[in-house]
Amino acid sequence: MAAALCACAVSLHAADPASNVKVTMDHNEGDDASASFKFEHVPSPQINDAAARLRFEVVNGTLDSNGGGVGKLTDGKVPSGEDAPGENLFFVAGSYGGRLLLDLGKVVGVKQINTYSWHPGSRGPQIYTVYGAVGADANFEVKPKQTDLTQRGWTLIARVNTTSQFGQSGGQYGVSISKADEAVGKFRYLLFDCATTEDDDAFGNTFYSEIDVVDANASEAPQIVAQAKSAGRTFDSDGGKYQITIDPANATDLSDWAFETLAPVVQEWYPKLVAALPSDGFVPPKRVTIRIEDELRNGTPAWTIGSRVELNAKWFRNNLKGEAVGAVIHELVHVVQRQYWRARRKPGAEPMPGWLVEGIPDYLRFFKFEPESHGADDIWLKRQRFSSLRYDKSYRISANFLNWVCEKYDPEIVVKLNAAGRLGEYKPDLWKTATQKSVEELGAEWLEVKREQFGIKPVSDAAAATAPEAGARKM
Repeated sequence: MAAALCACAVSLHAADPASNVKVTMDHNEGDDASASFKFEHVPSPQINDAAARLRFEVVNGTLDSNGGGVGKLTDGKVPSGEDAPGENLFFVAGSYGGRLLLDLGKVVGVKQINTYSWHPGSRGPQIYTVYGAVGADANFEVKPKQTDLTQRGWTLIARVNTTSQFGQSGGQYGVSISKADEAVGKFRYLLFDCATTEDDDAFGNTFYSEIDVVDANASEAPQIVAQAKSAGRTFDSDGGKYQITIDPANATDLSDWAFETLAPVVQEWYPKLVAALPSDGFVPPKRVTIRIEDELRNGTPAWTIGSRVELNAKWFRNNLKGEAVGAVIHELVHVVQRQYWRARRKPGAEPMPGWLVEGIPDYLRFFKFEPESHGADDIWLKRQRFSSLRYDKSYRISANFLNWVCEKYDPEIVVKLNAAGRLGEYKPDLWKTATQKSVEELGAEWLEVKREQFGIKPVSDAAAATAPEAGARKM
């Protein structure tokens, strides 16, 4: 399948000669995808379509509990970002989709059926078949599960498969089903038979953001979904090459910190992080959003979704004079790393190890951005429980290991690892090529160096479980 090759808006049309139904597909990728859901040919989502305030019903399959449920399809609202599970409907991971039923309450002349989705990965594309029914046939089955719908009073309207044109590329998708000069048909019921977009892993179920049904006889003019107002400000970085939007959202008490303390740092350091992790062909996101949410799931301090960083207001309020700014630098490195997830689809690709995905951001944070904080250097490392130290422990411990390898063996090792991860070409042999030693050998040497440096005597295997160790654990 051919994938979209540029970060741009693309429109394609397909038609069913038998029914004269036209399927228009638009794809926004990269900076062209925004919360306005504007496409070249597919109309933007409406708030007063025939499906507004109605409710879909799941007649087959199981929804993912991390999603926002069926109400998200008809609430006239769209996600604010490219990976917002709670603002979308999607079927549970590992399943093969499911069926969604909409009862319009009466027979409607359907002018258009428009569907919208947004996700940076394989949950962005749409694959579904939509059927319509009046419900008057004697053999009509209103909630069909495994049956052939055409034998139960349903009419096939259209088959949609955006991957046939755009591949499995993530991004923002709009699909419009229509006929040139007439209604698609007269129906009371619509049924969407949704399929997965890929089966390489368990996460191929589409993030459906909104489904609109346009009445051919609607008396009201379409009301387009308005982009949510933002309390944020946009700051230029590197002479306007990049734009960074910082949005305190409801955490207005953090506005001064966000605009006066954080903004100058990210303006200076985002281009530095881009320069620190170069690779052939890499184009960094030009627009980055940092949004402060009331609270993130599981109390997580921060996370990154594509080019969007979300901060936990509760955690940041307690860390403004400590780790707050450094935590944002860590997340901005994830923005620069953003291609790792795409690379895993390359045939024969080996995924970037998780300890490197998190170790590299902490390396740049603690050894480049704030080395004076001693947040991951030997002063900090000496305070940890020595038996817990491993090169692949992730975060700060792995950052210390990476810094040691840079200083002793190869100052470009982090650049090489990152470049390999972006291309899906990471292999353990990379370490030996760069240093003449395997990563396990390097890890053992690093530990031995630290043991001697910290004055920790080796203990026998038998005594290891009970012997006291130097230093209290303080992560």
